[in-house]
Amino acid sequence: MIEDPAAAEVSLDPMRSRLLAELTEPCSATMLAAKVGLPRQKVNYHLKTLEAHGLVELVEERRKGNVNERIMRATASSYVISPTALASVQPDPSRSPDSLSASWLLAVAARMVRDVGALMTGAARAKKRLATFALDGEIRFASAADRAAFAEELAASVASLVSKYHDASAENGRDHRVVVAVHPSMKETQG
Repeated sequence: MIEDPAAAEVSLDPMRSRLLAELTEPCSATMLAAKVGLPRQKVNYHLKTLEAHGLVELVEERRKGNVNERIMRATASSYVISPTALASVQPDPSRSPDSLSASWLLAVAARMVRDVGALMTGAARAKKRLATFALDGEIRFASAADRAAFAEELAASVASLVSKYHDASAENGRDHRVVVAVHPSMKETQG
C-alpha cells in the first residue's frame, strides 16, 4: 500500500512502473536494461529513485569485474496507491451520499482501499491475519427494470442480515463495514 504522495508519484512514472513489474524477481540494472531497452545508467537512476521511496530493495551485492553489481527486487508483488496519498483530492462518501451515483461508489471504494490498507499494515506489524471477506461475481440483466428490482431486493436482503446479526451491546464485539456494489462489467481486452 503506497500512502506517501512522493512514492505514489514515483511509482506512476511509466518506466518506473515497468521496472517494478520486472522486479518481482531479483535483477541487476544490466539485466533490466536489456529487458526494457534503456541504457544501464538510466535504469540505475530509476532504481535509486525507487529505492529511496522504499519500492525496491537490495537483495545482494556482488563484484563483477571491476564494478559492484547490485541485485534489486520490488518490496511487494503488487502495489495499490491509497487515497491518502492524494489527500487533497481523495473522494469522501459524505460529500455526495447518493447511492446511485458513480462518484459515491468511487468514494466508498476509495475509503475501503484506504481502510483495508491501514488494517493490513497494522496486522502485518502485529504479525496477525486480517479477517476479511469479499464476494465477486457477474450478473446479466435483461432490462433496467430487472437491475432496479435486483438492487432493491439485494438491499432488503442485506438490511435483513444486518439487523439479524448486528449487536450494538456486544461488549467485546468489533464493528465491521459492509460494502456491496453493482456496476457494469468491463470487457477484458486481449493482449
